[in-house]
Amino acid sequence: MKSIRIPLAAIAAAIISTTAANAVPVDLSTWISDSGGNWTVAGDNNSVFQNLNSAPTVFHNGVDSQGLSLAGTITVETTSDDDFIGFVLGYTQGDIDGNVDTDYILVDWKQGTQGGWDAGLAISRVTGPIQASGVDTSADAWDHVGNVSLLTRANNLGNTGWVDNTTYSFQIDFTSTLIRVLVDGVLELQVAGSFANGAFGFYNHSQPNVRYAGITEEVLPPEIPIPGALPLMLTGMGLVSFLKRRKRKA
Repeated sequence: MKSIRIPLAAIAAAIISTTAANAVPVDLSTWISDSGGNWTVAGDNNSVFQNLNSAPTVFHNGVDSQGLSLAGTITVETTSDDDFIGFVLGYTQGDIDGNVDTDYILVDWKQGTQGGWDAGLAISRVTGPIQASGVDTSADAWDHVGNVSLLTRANNLGNTGWVDNTTYSFQIDFTSTLIRVLVDGVLELQVAGSFANGAFGFYNHSQPNVRYAGITEEVLPPEIPIPGALPLMLTGMGLVSFLKRRKRKA
C-alpha cells in the first residue's frame, strides 16, 4: 500500500491555528472607551478609528474574554508619527488610571526607536496606572518600567516597527494560563503564566489615525496545544510510522 506523506509544516500549521469556521463577527457599537482618545465606530459597527495623538487610551469590549480567540486587522492610516498601537487583555474600565487591583496584559507595537524604547512588538504586564502625556518618553508606558513589566519581545517583529498604510492581520488567543499572538498568520508571541480575566481591547499611545477592523471571536477548545511541544509530538508520530513499516515488512 502506498503511504501518504503529510508535510510537517502543514501539521504545525494545523496545530497552531484555531478553526476559523467557528469565528463570529463582533459588533463594536457596544464597546467602551477609556481615558481619552477619540474612538469613532463605523456605521456598519465593523471597525473603529482612533484619530488623536493622545495619552494612553483603550477601547474595549467590557466583558470577560478569557477562552476566546480574537482576530481582525489593524492599520495606521497616516505617514506621520511613529508610536504605539496594540491591544489589552484582562482589562477593567479605569485600569489606565490605576484600579486597586489593576493587573492586565499589554501587547504594544512601536514603529520607531525613540526615548527609552526600541521599535518592535512586545508583551508586558501592567499592575498600576500608566496615564501620561502622549509625548512623555520617560513614562512607564513608554519605557516599560515601573507599573509596566516587559515579559518578552516578539519572535520576528521584536525589533521591527509597523509600516504606514499597511494592513496587518492579527489573532490573539487568551486563556487563564496561555496567551498567543499571531501577526499575518505567524506566531509572534507566546507566554505561559497566570493571567487575570477581563476585557479585550485596543490600545493607542501617542499614535493617531489607527483603524481596527473586521473583528471576530471564537471559543477556544479547553486546552490550546503549545507549539513548543510540537517536536515531541512529531517524533512520536515518526516512531509510530516506523513501527508500522517494520510490521509490514515482517
